[in-house]
Amino acid sequence: MTAISHPAPTAATPGKVRNRILWTLQIVLGLFFIIASGLPKLLGEATAVHVFQQIGWGEWFRYLTGAVEVSGGLGLMIPRLTRAAAAGLTITMICAAATQIFLVHAPATAIFPLVLAVIFGWIVTQRR
Repeated sequence: MTAISHPAPTAATPGKVRNRILWTLQIVLGLFFIIASGLPKLLGEATAVHVFQQIGWGEWFRYLTGAVEVSGGLGLMIPRLTRAAAAGLTITMICAAATQIFLVHAPATAIFPLVLAVIFGWIVTQRR
């Protein structure tokens, strides 16, 4: 008769911890981009309308930006689309920072999209 040994329970491996951190970050950012960023643009919230009037590219650009942000937020929470969504949101955030600097003339407000671009870039590299 042979004895069957079971491995002792161990703490979560670094890969599992990293995966949990990534999923938590992806869900939080996904919900942020859907609820707080994309939907106000699509629904015509007053501040979003004012900002896009200031840019001067018309209503179509506000709708396009809102649709990109909502789809990116959804993509962050769908495993097959996570990497593509994070890559797309990286580009979107770099463009948002450039818009804040060059069109809105508010370079201090470009910091938040640039930080998000770095986070999305990290998600892309970690989700290989």
